[in-house]
Amino acid sequence: MLTAEMITVMAVLIAAVFLFIVEWVRVDVVAIIVMVTLPLLGLVSGEEAFMGLSSNAVVSIIAVIIIGAGLDRTGIMNKVAKPITKLAGNSESRLITFVSATVAIISSFMQNIGAVALFLPATQRVCKKVNISPSRVLIPMGFLGIIGGCLTLVGSSPLILLNDLMAPKGLKPFGLFDVTPVGVALLVAALAYFVLIGRFILPKGGETESKQLIDFGKIYYTADGLYELRVPEGFDSTKTLEEMNIRAEYLVTVVAVAKHKEERKYFAPKRDMKLSPGDDIAVLGPIENVRRFAEDFGMQLKDKLETFEEELSSTSAGLVEAIIPPRSELEGKTLREIHFREKYQVNPVAIRRRDRIYYAGLSDLVLQAGDIILLQGLWEKFAILKDSETLTFITPFEAEVMKTHKAKAALVCFAIAIALVISGKVKLSVALMTGALGMILTGVLTIDEAYHAVDWRTVFLLGGLIPLGVAVEKTGTAAYIAKQVLTLIGDVSPVVLLTVIGILTSIFTLVVSNVGATVLLVPLAINMALGAGADPRMAALTVAVAASNTFVLPTHQVNAYIMGPGGYKTVDYIKAGSIMTVLYLVVMIGAMSLFYGLSG
Repeated sequence: MLTAEMITVMAVLIAAVFLFIVEWVRVDVVAIIVMVTLPLLGLVSGEEAFMGLSSNAVVSIIAVIIIGAGLDRTGIMNKVAKPITKLAGNSESRLITFVSATVAIISSFMQNIGAVALFLPATQRVCKKVNISPSRVLIPMGFLGIIGGCLTLVGSSPLILLNDLMAPKGLKPFGLFDVTPVGVALLVAALAYFVLIGRFILPKGGETESKQLIDFGKIYYTADGLYELRVPEGFDSTKTLEEMNIRAEYLVTVVAVAKHKEERKYFAPKRDMKLSPGDDIAVLGPIENVRRFAEDFGMQLKDKLETFEEELSSTSAGLVEAIIPPRSELEGKTLREIHFREKYQVNPVAIRRRDRIYYAGLSDLVLQAGDIILLQGLWEKFAILKDSETLTFITPFEAEVMKTHKAKAALVCFAIAIALVISGKVKLSVALMTGALGMILTGVLTIDEAYHAVDWRTVFLLGGLIPLGVAVEKTGTAAYIAKQVLTLIGDVSPVVLLTVIGILTSIFTLVVSNVGATVLLVPLAINMALGAGADPRMAALTVAVAASNTFVLPTHQVNAYIMGPGGYKTVDYIKAGSIMTVLYLVVMIGAMSLFYGLSG
């Protein structure tokens, strides 16, 4: 029987969905409004209203984000991203395919939010490298991460619960890979969906965020381009870089040298360094000058950065302007006197003094307060120079200091967390938070860096939606709606029955947790299947798989998590997720009919 409480819950639910769509306020604010409104209306207790913020799911998300930040900060995720960059090239469709498929496979054996959170930093880096907006890639990655949970019986919470929910009915349990054919079909269909029509349904997005905010090539002649050269065999290695007179003759700056025999790369190489046959060098300067330099010394000009692709990418290095402040240690001295390049590991490219720009002879120019120096180098080196207060930076930049020496510690913390998760002896949130705490205690991240890594909008969005799901279940609203729908359809064929069950589950998972929807609907679906002469195991499996069909709203953990980094609005999920939801249902029922049959 429909009660006043059920009507009130449905009113709050409709209002929340409406606010999600129109976005008069941010989605996390809507979630907080729901969080506060529910106890005021007496639909949940005060404790239940805020239980979402300390729930297993939310704490697990916080922990896995911190673990992912630690893996990213130590350069581990860079190594993961590198082969994807090579395979994808500059193709958006290939990038979507490789990134999404990788995340889906990872999701098949760990929680999908964990797979997405771990891979998000690497995906953002790849997008910056190939100049594709992250908004074009993160929704496919998120959706495939959700679908990847259907590849095995341990990939998502609903499938993990499935056998336990079937046991009271005496039904034969499913094996680890029994669901795999359906999962693979869904995976292939989703990839095809984004590759074929992704350009029409994904948000356009803006330019990719870049570390280099100013085009210095238009201001300084010698900052026009970055190129890589190969030193030829038989090269005369008796002269130093300074004796080669490169800057004075060609207005070209050697910014890095890779000595392969030493297996070492030098950034801001010293003037007395000598080049050897087989070395690779990175130079900064106008292309015509670089070509002339390469021809004169018999060097091979490469089509793109290869050896220095990672270190000199826009995410790792760039150009900045800095001004010499009064009473700086540089005032009245030359760069040579203070061993500037050796001390700070950055390359002077040009010096501007009032209306004049100096491109050559920089090392012996007596510096004055007010001089502006154009510098090239790694962002982490600029961060150190900025802290020294020797120069005042007038170019904004974000320094991301990579702690590669902490890579082993990060991997150990990650391995401990995964081992605890697999053991099943401790709660998921405790297992993951153990790994997150390890990242902090071992110095991979500072506590402030850990706090900064967490997207608190996601935390409050999920924290506010969890009590709404509690209210829907607690008041009997979910059970009422499910029984009314299943009673309404009456006697139908197995295919129609499972389609209705799939639609009902898909709707429920948008507003109730996928676990809650599964616990509620599996027993009902089994009873309906038995009454209709259909296979009850297939009815139960339909609920567990359809519980991942949650793409239309940012209410799923994964959708909520990528919302901020992707710059998405609710309408973006509706646009991309509406067709995906229908496709998911069609492919799911089709695959189950093909691989399992739907007869009683």
